Amino acid sequence: MNMFCFQCQEAAKGTGCEIKGVCGKTPEVAVLQDLLVYQLKGISVLTNELRKMGVEDEKVNRFIVDGLFMTITNANFDNQRFVDTIREGFKLRSMLKMVLASKGVDPEPSELTDWTALTLTEMETKAAQVGVLSTKNEDIRSLRELVIYGLKGMAAYAEHAFNLGYEDPEIYAFMQKALVDTTDDTLSAEQLTALVLETGRVGVTAMALLDNANTTTYGHPEITKVSLNVRNNPGILISGHDLKDMEELLKQTEGTGVDVYTHSEMLPANYYPAFKKYAHFAGNYGGAWWSQTADFETFNGVILFTTNCIVPPKSSATYADRVYTTGASGFPGFKHIEHGINGQPKDFSYMIAHAKQCAAPTPIESGEIVGGFAHEQVFALADKVVDAVKSGAIRKFFVMAGCDGRMKSRSYYTEFAEKLPKDTVILTAGCAKYRYNKLPLGDIGGIPRVLDAGQCNDSYSLALIALKLKEVFELNDINELPIAYNIAWYEQKAVIVLLALLYLGVKNIHLGPTLPAFLSPNVAKVLVDNFGIAPIGSVDEDMKLFLPEMEVA
Repeated sequence: MNMFCFQCQEAAKGTGCEIKGVCGKTPEVAVLQDLLVYQLKGISVLTNELRKMGVEDEKVNRFIVDGLFMTITNANFDNQRFVDTIREGFKLRSMLKMVLASKGVDPEPSELTDWTALTLTEMETKAAQVGVLSTKNEDIRSLRELVIYGLKGMAAYAEHAFNLGYEDPEIYAFMQKALVDTTDDTLSAEQLTALVLETGRVGVTAMALLDNANTTTYGHPEITKVSLNVRNNPGILISGHDLKDMEELLKQTEGTGVDVYTHSEMLPANYYPAFKKYAHFAGNYGGAWWSQTADFETFNGVILFTTNCIVPPKSSATYADRVYTTGASGFPGFKHIEHGINGQPKDFSYMIAHAKQCAAPTPIESGEIVGGFAHEQVFALADKVVDAVKSGAIRKFFVMAGCDGRMKSRSYYTEFAEKLPKDTVILTAGCAKYRYNKLPLGDIGGIPRVLDAGQCNDSYSLALIALKLKEVFELNDINELPIAYNIAWYEQKAVIVLLALLYLGVKNIHLGPTLPAFLSPNVAKVLVDNFGIAPIGSVDEDMKLFLPEMEVA
């Protein structure tokens, strides 16, 4: 089978994966994902018509969010889950058409064939007709995909918020309208560019919604020392991003003799007050998502994926039978834990029983790391930070948020952090921090030189911090702040963060380790000319660019 995918930073040869995804995605999964996204566009045509009549369907809204989330890089590799989802989509589409018919609306005829009944070759042919490359104009294709990938990232925020009982109808309405707009051949490049920026605007809304959901439910993150040591009990290692799953797991493991550790993007769960009451919440184990093939072997216990960041295990892996998935995540052979029925918690009992049979984790490091510098905590330090800036103790802030990845070129971010002058501070969120958050970078008058706001889902905190500093320093433009943006990206949540920053007016963002393969030369030029987007260079070159007034070793 053939495939084409260029949605993540590791796109093969910097252009796109055509044989198998670098992430491990098979051509079969790629085809099913293309068909699912196309189906979501078709369903959105119907929901847009119903919305005009004041009809909102909560089940369909959730289906579209879930469907987009499933197609994020490294989230789901399970063919059968995609087949089942597409079949559910056909049922929903039929239901929506019946509702429209009952209101006297006869929607345009659409395909009746259930693609899951086709052979793989027939599905491949269909996917080629509706997938990424079906848009022949590369600039239109680039803009459409920029919107689609932004929507995928937005779906992640919306789903996490929904799981905590928080929703915003505007987000659902925009996502469905934008999905349909990516099929409209009458829209010009200028109109699609405007849609890209509108995606950033609604992205900010989604980020604010999730921030409110997390902090209202679990309290504002606090400055926290997180243990990197291990205990003698068996453990469960939880990865991904969903804090609701974290809460339910901690409740169900309490008193069982099983400790809970965080991995990768779940590290910031340690910063929330609501989780600190659990004595068996042991700390963090391991590094960023791509290190899991080593980390999971030595952990010895059970692993739970709540969202994306799965690396397909090697054939020699001994941990594969200890991995569970839930939510949008999935992998063939990994046991999947479904949503609770009628709003009940998920049932982790089988997984906990499994964990009790496992050995305690093998130590791989020791000590602790400090985090918890989300917006409210930084606001509490505002006077101290402002005084440090005014006195010259802090020369500049560097936003080094985003994603980590496997490429050796990402050592750039470690070297950059090491070479930054000692009067600079790093603001971070996301797993990019694992490139430098364990370095002995010290502090400035008690202010750590690495301020970790949390997950990639917490990037909103960095925007709020910048806006607060703009207000405090009484500046007219956010770009007048002593803040430079040197961001690493990997997948689609990073795309919506980038679009949100552009909407907020942030300029001169450096993006690496490479610019997205889905940006055509003309679209990339628009971003460069209008927003100052630039690729990273060498560390020494970029130091001179960011800090022209200073001598850099």
